Amino acid sequence: MTTGFERDRDEFARGARAVVVYPEHGVSSRDAAARLDETAGLAEAIGVVVAEKVAFRVRQAKPATLIGSGQVEQLAATVRMEEAGLVVFDAPLTPIQQRNLEKALEAKVIDRTGLILEIFGERAATAEGRLQVELAHLDYQAGRLVRSWTHLERQRGGFGFLGGPGETQIEADRRLIRDRMARLRKELDQVTRTRGLHRDRRQRAPWPVIALVGYTNAGKSTLFNRLTGADVMAEDLLFATLDPTLRQISLPGIDKAILSDTVGFVSELPTQLVAAFKATLEEVISADLLIHVRDIAHPDSAAQKADVEAVLTEIGVAITTPRIEAWNKLDLLDEDDRTERVGEAEHRPDIVALSAMTGEGVDTLIDKVAALLTKAHRRYRIELAASDGAGAAWLHQHGEVISQEIEDDSAIYEVRMAERDYERFNQRND
Repeated sequence: MTTGFERDRDEFARGARAVVVYPEHGVSSRDAAARLDETAGLAEAIGVVVAEKVAFRVRQAKPATLIGSGQVEQLAATVRMEEAGLVVFDAPLTPIQQRNLEKALEAKVIDRTGLILEIFGERAATAEGRLQVELAHLDYQAGRLVRSWTHLERQRGGFGFLGGPGETQIEADRRLIRDRMARLRKELDQVTRTRGLHRDRRQRAPWPVIALVGYTNAGKSTLFNRLTGADVMAEDLLFATLDPTLRQISLPGIDKAILSDTVGFVSELPTQLVAAFKATLEEVISADLLIHVRDIAHPDSAAQKADVEAVLTEIGVAITTPRIEAWNKLDLLDEDDRTERVGEAEHRPDIVALSAMTGEGVDTLIDKVAALLTKAHRRYRIELAASDGAGAAWLHQHGEVISQEIEDDSAIYEVRMAERDYERFNQRND
């Protein structure tokens, strides 16, 4: 039996013509045009044809329709003129508002949360990602079974003599959703345990973990490819990357580090997704260093930074975790803005201005990352037998060999390395 959730998704058709609506309410730090463009980009990311973009100034949200009655009429006229079958609201809608708007506009209506969930549902490539998206979608849909669909009004008969009048279809759907969510949570708990075991193994190894974080479409995957030589999907497309990708890289003074490319954040990221993707985002929580990639050419770059920091706080990333801001997309700035940004970054140890597309500034980023990760390294004087080739190779692999001297049958090394690596070196023959 299909659930209301599955039937609702069947109504969403690729290639549908849509009108995107931004109800601007109160004082906003965001540019209305940029916000409309972002939501249109979200819709286009799953094959929707955006026919028109409309911004409404909302003085007071209406409980029934969010926007005013006159604005509803104006929007209905636009929908008819554009022959749109879908209206995307860049705002959260209650189930009642969604139902009333659909009746008034005679078109399917989805809000920002529903749109993002559709994208995640289409893009999740791994079994884990699909589990996470389905759990988030079911959680979202569970509260929306108040819509007046005819199939939700029918009653089902009971069983035997104790059946009574039976349960309504809406109750059956809710029960199916609850049961499915319980199973998904058990499966994701197993995923979390497996990730924890993998993370423990990495932490026992001497390799630091670096996580790329940032707003969606800020250029994380392009930078990831530039740093690792990988071929991760990197397009001018919102949420091009959903499932985390990890690669090994070498840094000055560090033989090996793990670089993680993570899902992009977005303003008003649905709480269902933050909760569902907690297992994936644990890679960020446990990272030794965060590189916050920012689209410095975007008009809402400052607001996007605040959104990313808010999500990092929500998932439990410690404020003390070292981080570097990578001011990306210098190549999109005009000469004056570019000069200003580069000059500002040069005076900040925690900022690098760069272009992941052209490679400008990437070497500076690598040097700053290495400097931060080796900041706690100390110099040690280590004496080995001249024949201990394995010990010498270990020192070169896990530390920075500053000098080497041979005295009789001994080799004396001056090495800069982390304290934990020095302890591991001393314990290697225990």
